[in-house]
Amino acid sequence: MSVEGWVQGDAARQRLALVMAHARRAMIATTVLSAVLNVLLLSGSLYMMLVYDMVLPSNSIPTLVGLAVLVLVAYAFQGVLDFIRSRVLLHFSAAVDVDLSEDVHKLMSLMARTQTSMDSLQPMRDLDQLRQFLAGPGPSALVDLPWMLFFIIILFLLHPYLGITVLIGGAILVFLTFLTERLTAEKNQKLMQLAGNRQVVADITRRHAEVLSAMGMEGRIGERWRTTSGQFLAAQEKLNAIANSLSNLTKILRMVLQSGVLTVGALLVMNQQASGGVIFASSILASRALAPVEAAIANWRGFVSARQGWARLKSLILAMPEFPATDMLPAPEKLMVAEDVTLGPPGTERLTVQGVKFGLRAGEALAILGPSGCGKSTLVRGLAGIWPLVSGAVRLDNADIKQWPPESLGRHIGYLPQNVELIGGTVAENIARFDPDAQSEDVIKAAQLAGVHDLILHLPDGYNTSVGADGRALSGGQRQRIGLARALYGNPFLIILDEPNSNLDSLGEDALASAIADVRARGAIVIAVAHRPSLLASVDMVLLMKEGKAVAFGPRDKLVGHLLPDKRAEAPAPAPNVA
Repeated sequence: MSVEGWVQGDAARQRLALVMAHARRAMIATTVLSAVLNVLLLSGSLYMMLVYDMVLPSNSIPTLVGLAVLVLVAYAFQGVLDFIRSRVLLHFSAAVDVDLSEDVHKLMSLMARTQTSMDSLQPMRDLDQLRQFLAGPGPSALVDLPWMLFFIIILFLLHPYLGITVLIGGAILVFLTFLTERLTAEKNQKLMQLAGNRQVVADITRRHAEVLSAMGMEGRIGERWRTTSGQFLAAQEKLNAIANSLSNLTKILRMVLQSGVLTVGALLVMNQQASGGVIFASSILASRALAPVEAAIANWRGFVSARQGWARLKSLILAMPEFPATDMLPAPEKLMVAEDVTLGPPGTERLTVQGVKFGLRAGEALAILGPSGCGKSTLVRGLAGIWPLVSGAVRLDNADIKQWPPESLGRHIGYLPQNVELIGGTVAENIARFDPDAQSEDVIKAAQLAGVHDLILHLPDGYNTSVGADGRALSGGQRQRIGLARALYGNPFLIILDEPNSNLDSLGEDALASAIADVRARGAIVIAVAHRPSLLASVDMVLLMKEGKAVAFGPRDKLVGHLLPDKRAEAPAPAPNVA
């Protein structure tokens, strides 16, 4: 399923409207502060002009002291206002992060599950880029940019030739600003894509380090890393070359213009069309007029990245599916129905499950059987609400699972994936699904139900043992049994197990069978993908799949009774009669 297939909702527009409201307030405050700051920036040039035109000719110490006190007060106010403006932007950037962080986390989870073509970490990088730009000097430079005209007008008041000189230079710098935009926007977008590709290869190396090392694949993946990294560095070098070249050109042009203003001022003084103080005042004013343009060009790359990131975030948040805000439904306790379930791996057009329908009542257990690649794991992902359905519905007590908020639905479902990966934390936290209000007795009950309580007690710190990144501090069997306890935590109504005995020994399989019997006794529904016949003894219903379709559904004994383990074969042979 692509991003374009998500359904828009009004709640997303309201959240974005809140962000824009914060932005308007912040920009109004920044604009007002910038107005006062830019007016105060006149103090230095006025002080210089008055010193040369009034103090030096009159040799008046009191006048000099008075002017010095005034300019010091102006500088003090300027420093305080500049600090306040930076703090406003810093708080605004933090507010944007707070307002969007929940949506960004949901986007990353949704994009990872639905396997969109975009990197699932891109929303986080976009938010970071947006926050960093808002907290930096970029917004101040953009707000100060229109004030270039204010300083040019002041220069015109001093003399039209001075204003014309700076106006021509300012026009050239503005042209360079727009040239920077045209030359960097597309290259910056490409750089972001290459950065995502580079991150994907890095994740492959991190997640599959053992396989790469054991099977001699490090060199091949390393070559892929060097190629991807080389493409990224080449694109970054081109972008930096353009940005740095234009920035250096701007600096040189600014120095040339300052010298040009001094030259024009000197000519005016020699022709007795201006006073000596005008030379220095015009130089300072020209510097102030051109400084925002130079700052804008220096921060233009960050501005382009932030603008593109905001556009992506806005489109993704608006397209993100909306879920009910509150849970209006009682906990399911009677039945589960799959109605013509059709789906496939998200991001592809291939449908690996088509038109599967069946129903289960409380206390029943279903084994899904079929050859590899027939769609068993895809089906259970659809039943658990992990992958979106192309058509059909999954209902609990006649209510579509989409009617529950995700957090509420999760309390009614226990899911054990085929490849169990625990989350960094303690064993107890993983079993409790990181519920901060979890009770120790509930955690222990789930562990006992999964038959893993004694195993946990033999770990170095018991329930407080750290499982490590992705649970790698534990063996595959330990992860699977703790994952089973996590699936059973909270007494969920629908328990979905994808090959739950793939890493279990005989003791673990006995514990699994006991757990299934216990949850069935309390009225839960169990759905398990099975490859080993030993699991069939714990179920009463079977769904046979072939090429993505359900070819048979019915009682276990009727469909696959011949596959049940022969208990007589497991009994010890009688001792030979030696009499």
